[in-house]
Amino acid sequence: MSTVSPAHPESVFTYGAPLLKFGSGASDEIGYDLSRYGVRRVLVVTDAGLAATGIPQRVADQMAQFDIEARVYDGVHVEPTDVSLVAAIEEARSTGPWDAFVAVGGGSSIDTAKAIDLLTTNPGELMDYVNAPVGKGQAPSKPLKPLIAVPTTTGTGSESTTICVMDVIAARVKTGISHAMLRPTLAVIDPDLTLTQPPGVTAASGMDILCHALESYTARWYTTYEHKTPEKRVPYCGSNPISDMWSEKALTLLAGSFRRAVRHGDDVQARTDMSMAATFAGMGFGNAGVHIPHANAYPIAGQVKDFHPKDYPADEPMVPHGMSVALTAPEAFRFTFEAAPDRHVRAAQLLAPNAGLPTDAVDFLPMVLTDLMRDIDIPNGVGAVGFGEGDVDDLVEGTMKQQRLLATCPREVTEDDIAGIFRRSMSLW
Repeated sequence: MSTVSPAHPESVFTYGAPLLKFGSGASDEIGYDLSRYGVRRVLVVTDAGLAATGIPQRVADQMAQFDIEARVYDGVHVEPTDVSLVAAIEEARSTGPWDAFVAVGGGSSIDTAKAIDLLTTNPGELMDYVNAPVGKGQAPSKPLKPLIAVPTTTGTGSESTTICVMDVIAARVKTGISHAMLRPTLAVIDPDLTLTQPPGVTAASGMDILCHALESYTARWYTTYEHKTPEKRVPYCGSNPISDMWSEKALTLLAGSFRRAVRHGDDVQARTDMSMAATFAGMGFGNAGVHIPHANAYPIAGQVKDFHPKDYPADEPMVPHGMSVALTAPEAFRFTFEAAPDRHVRAAQLLAPNAGLPTDAVDFLPMVLTDLMRDIDIPNGVGAVGFGEGDVDDLVEGTMKQQRLLATCPREVTEDDIAGIFRRSMSLW
């Protein structure tokens, strides 16, 4: 499965997932869910745009019948930064103490709630816990409070994972915090909450689902890692039989629902299937890990120039996370193909069951991906969001800082390899 050969192969893989509640109306039961943890004061974490819909307040209001006091914090920054997370943490510290947290929104709200939970229960500052080499990579020393994640977008899978992602503004790089204790206690997935997601957001966040499934499916097999003692095992353990099952199911669901959900936002079945795919992909990559497309995405988002995506807040330039992941994915999978040809072909067949195999199998998955990206109006490569040849060195430098992700790649990857992927991704079709 991999070109990486350790001296002492790993023999153990791990699997973790939150408790899960899925279905229409599931978000109306959060007061009851919280009452089981004996909590009295709860902070609901969301962004201003979603707060304006009334959904977070509705979630907060239904807690009163269980004698739970709830307060809504709507200061989440879409695509969180170290600055926005510190502001959220300070607000939570000044208004606390809190018994539990409820994140209502996309990955930005869920990741912000993870950071708040971590820094209101543990000593120190944000950068103490951010992954090395950007931060100190410190592990939490004290237990976190219960966190219920209520996604309103279909994409990040943050409700299933141990990861909190952010832009570190001064370093112009996207990075994160990764620890098993960050995984939400309960994920409440209510497809009804995704019906108002506009087409541009559905397309970008859906590409995040897709790349989660594809990257975890093509990640290094868990036995290709060097054997670790239990305390040194990380949440990302490489592809394995359990993560494969979730990834394959996510790809099958996406094949039938992705284009429909973008074109017909009121299609309840398509929305339900996308919500399920996001959850399954999160349960896959939250254990197996992701690799090159996500590593490349961080500098693409962190070094954005003047790109304003459709259906996102227009007040500042941004490349949405799912879009930034997608832009180099076709060429990244062309690069990883030789490590596991059968897996790349199988993934393409699951995603496009009626597509014919091209003359050269290495082209199959890139072809399926670019066809889909064209259909759902994802920009045509890195050049289409404002980058050029002169930016490649800076982009490569940002990618190479993501060693936690690159370690999951099924092939050894060099700066020249990443530069080639960026150059071939300037225009995809």
